[in-house]
Amino acid sequence: MQEPLVSIITVAFHSIRTLETAIKSVLSQTYSNIEYIVVDGMSNDGTVELLKRYEPDFNGRLRWISEKDNGIYDAMNKGFRMATGDVVGILNSDDYFTSTDVVEKLVPHFEDSSLDAVYGDIHFIRDGEPDKCVRYYSSRRFSPGWLRFGFMPAHPSFYARREVFDRAGLYKTNYKIGSDYEMMVRLFFKYKIKAKYLPLDFVTMRLGGLSTRNARSRLQLIKDDVRGCRENGIYTNALMISVKFLFKIFELKP
Repeated sequence: MQEPLVSIITVAFHSIRTLETAIKSVLSQTYSNIEYIVVDGMSNDGTVELLKRYEPDFNGRLRWISEKDNGIYDAMNKGFRMATGDVVGILNSDDYFTSTDVVEKLVPHFEDSSLDAVYGDIHFIRDGEPDKCVRYYSSRRFSPGWLRFGFMPAHPSFYARREVFDRAGLYKTNYKIGSDYEMMVRLFFKYKIKAKYLPLDFVTMRLGGLSTRNARSRLQLIKDDVRGCRENGIYTNALMISVKFLFKIFELKP
């Protein structure tokens, strides 16, 4: 049986400081049948030159574009449209795979033809302190019912068959922050996908992402999450969604 092709999508914009680490972590994966797609928002910080420099190392498996987009979710959608893999996932430009065998460990689970997706854990670090985990986000306890309380599988650990997105559609570009959450609500509630938790630390993330940057971002995230549930026919409210911020306290590491 031919090994499935895995498409990994990275969206970049002025990410020259961190993108190289993401690229190297893809190159270091022990699983070889990977298609790496980078969608750059026409950066002028050397991103294109970096991609050209690493292109030969991928032996034709790196595909990239650099053009204007309408935000991160529009760029993600471009990546999904470019993807030809059997399985698709996202690696943010600020992040990198925690180990070299992440893709190798997730692929065998797709031998189960009834399985639509897998997901696992991620951990956070402060920039410049790669060996110190400051927060560990485990998806172990996730179930679809928890979505109404703002809980979702760790998005950078979510890998699904491309046909799932062909059926359910791509990310909604009229969300400011929470389109990835709305996608999870749509997939688990409207399309009732079958997904499996893997006890694996997929990705190392640097603190300071879009959804956790400041209080205003958190308020916008709550608003987007409530909207995502209601647009998919699920009742929730701002207070219910806010429960997730309490649980984040228990994810922090001393």
